[in-house]
Amino acid sequence: MIMQKRTLGLIFYFILLLLPIYWMLNMSLRTNADIMRVFTFYPQNLTLENYIKIFSDPTWYSGYLNSIYYVSMNVVISLVTALPAAYAFSRYNFLGDKHLFFWLLTNRMAPPAVFLLPFFQLYSTFGLIDTHFAVALSHCLFNVPLAVWVLEGFMSGVPREIDEMAYIDGYSFPRFFLTIFMPLIRTGIGVTAFFCFMFSWVELLLARTLTTTEAKPIAAIMTRTVSATGLDWGLLAAAGILTIVPGALVIWFVRNHLAKGFAMGRV
Repeated sequence: MIMQKRTLGLIFYFILLLLPIYWMLNMSLRTNADIMRVFTFYPQNLTLENYIKIFSDPTWYSGYLNSIYYVSMNVVISLVTALPAAYAFSRYNFLGDKHLFFWLLTNRMAPPAVFLLPFFQLYSTFGLIDTHFAVALSHCLFNVPLAVWVLEGFMSGVPREIDEMAYIDGYSFPRFFLTIFMPLIRTGIGVTAFFCFMFSWVELLLARTLTTTEAKPIAAIMTRTVSATGLDWGLLAAAGILTIVPGALVIWFVRNHLAKGFAMGRV
């Protein structure tokens, strides 16, 4: 009897969890006039007009490509920067290490709006406005501290004796780090890459402010559905469904690492 109640509770929970996604899918398969005319739980006059419009309009699909470009760049930059930093925090004690580690976390806690004006002025000076690199670099503000924090937890779980044995065997540090140490923390790297991707993918304020036309992300383009006649709900819902797809794919590929990451490390 208790198991049945738990099962029913889980089913009800997943229905509530998936209901917004289903409703957005339902709206994406209907015209805007049909959405405004009648309330229905399923598309009676199913149409792919909204998806066709997105894929046939260069403004829309270029927004997806722009988002993928700068998010991928940010993940690579964050990991390359955070891996040696996390190793230093996990293996060495130096003056002010605890304070520096806490300072990194405070950057993660600060709202992006605080750094918006300095970023804009700095990138305007160097001519980086409306580039993928500008957005990717600005997102390092909150992704690098997160990556260092997560990776340091995983690295601290690796015995120091492995480092010493590798040095005794004649391994240089780059060779040891790439061929021995990184495979041992591949779960942590996968979890870190996932969080960096997701936080960069959903960030709008910096991405919208630091771009104008060439590198405009899909989240900013979605605001253009507003017209004199109101919101184009069908088009907006279709764009929302397509925006979920990259995150779902990332979760699928790192699902095993995520399971381990929630059981160990600092996740």
